[in-house]
Amino acid sequence: MLGPYFTKKDKTLGYRGNNIFGELDNVQAGTYTLEEAEKRVLSFSSEKYWGAIARINHQINMSSNLFFGEMKALFTLLPMTTRMISSPGAVYGREAISYTTDVCPISLEWFDLPNKAFLSESSQIYLELSVLQHQVDHVYSIYNSFRKENVDASHLSEFHHIEYEGAVNQAVNKDIITNFLFRVIQDLLKYNEADLSIFLSQERLIQLDEISRSKKITELTFEEALKTLHEDTKDDIYNKFTLENFGSWEEVRLTEIYGGFLAISEFPLLEVPFYHAELKGRERRVANNTDYIWPGYRETIGSGQRVGTLDQLREKAEVFNLPEDDYACYLQSRTLENYRETSGFGVGWERVIHGLLEMPYIWSAVQFPRTNVTLKP
Repeated sequence: MLGPYFTKKDKTLGYRGNNIFGELDNVQAGTYTLEEAEKRVLSFSSEKYWGAIARINHQINMSSNLFFGEMKALFTLLPMTTRMISSPGAVYGREAISYTTDVCPISLEWFDLPNKAFLSESSQIYLELSVLQHQVDHVYSIYNSFRKENVDASHLSEFHHIEYEGAVNQAVNKDIITNFLFRVIQDLLKYNEADLSIFLSQERLIQLDEISRSKKITELTFEEALKTLHEDTKDDIYNKFTLENFGSWEEVRLTEIYGGFLAISEFPLLEVPFYHAELKGRERRVANNTDYIWPGYRETIGSGQRVGTLDQLREKAEVFNLPEDDYACYLQSRTLENYRETSGFGVGWERVIHGLLEMPYIWSAVQFPRTNVTLKP
């Protein structure tokens, strides 16, 4: 199966290696060090694979812009400083929410204003507002995102998002995601096969070609995912309908069980970002959202339909304890005559590179990784 990782019974992850890096028994034990950061620029000269990564990144950028251009999505200039963070559960909602996947944003002083500014975690809220413009149906952005979380095998403190928002429902949004994902892979195989071959065996390239041509993605609900994990492990923690026990090991294991790309939907409503709409007609309160898991790896794309009415948004605002003054324009958008419900997605660029090239660590696939350890180089 494609992907860098495999699961072990002790719930650690092993690394199977690629053409450059050897196998690792426990990839989660790896650490990004100051010494490695200080040697990074020297490695640009000594390690030829960095040039291949540069060309692959360039093609991803080209393919993304061409794809969105063909569907008449407009590239949108957006701020990276804000008071409207897209994941407020970690800041404002702690008292009302027992568990959340939201992470803390990075804050900074902004001139003489009394409140701190936040560095953007995602462009999603501003992309939603951009669809309000006259004769604008689809928008996208490619920007830096920041999250106050420590570096590990698959997390950076600063990374790049390819994000889309459109006046479409989640079903159409999922079709766009599938076409985008496999278009990028096919373009890389067409234009960058030699670069990919530095990292991947011929067998791997054939598998990548076959799966991208078939566009096969196995879909299941989060409840079905938990049931599968319980049947596989007999661990009763998966009987609890929560994301609290659902992490990297679980994501990789599910791709092993189902044998490829996964699309997992209907997560607990109050454990995912507040802007996701509720999917009606379900016994549990679940979000109309879907995460896409790269084979043998992790989530690389998050998506969902947005809360559509002011009443529903006010309910979410109360639960997440949002400062109404900061989010006033977002709430106001639901009262406008030309407002249309939207859906969208965000692609973690570095995670795509990490999974695609089957590298051991995410910082191994990034020229200038930004982490809590250092700002070098």
